[in-house]
Amino acid sequence: MFSLGKDTFRLSLQGGWVCYHCDMAGLQNNTPVPDELRLRSGGQTLVLTYPALGEVALTAELLRVYSPSAEVRGHGQGNAVLQIGKEGVSITGIEPVGNYAVKLIFSDGHDSGLYSWDILHEFATQHQTLWQTYLQRLQAAGHTRKA
Repeated sequence: MFSLGKDTFRLSLQGGWVCYHCDMAGLQNNTPVPDELRLRSGGQTLVLTYPALGEVALTAELLRVYSPSAEVRGHGQGNAVLQIGKEGVSITGIEPVGNYAVKLIFSDGHDSGLYSWDILHEFATQHQTLWQTYLQRLQAAGHTRKA
């Protein structure tokens, strides 16, 4: 267990960090910050709890294919790299980054994306649209999910 200010992180049974009573700012002053982060289903799902949204479950696959890393998003507009074969990926670790983000560590070794509170809130509110967009991009590229 460790603390950042008044925020307390505890190691979960699934091997990730859970933040209780999180009060860390996002990159925007008005970004809602989750009260709790926890892994479920052996790291297949990240559950975020927001005061206004309640519990929101995001799959590890969604978080991996939309990683805010240069490896996934590219180094400029239009340079994003379509991620394929991530159906079985899981989250193996969560590390706090300053007071504005967490680093998610994935079972495929990917660990370079910093998930700010802004990005996580966007994913929490837009996950269905993001997922459909990903499926459409896969189809357009001639790929299908194996799950």
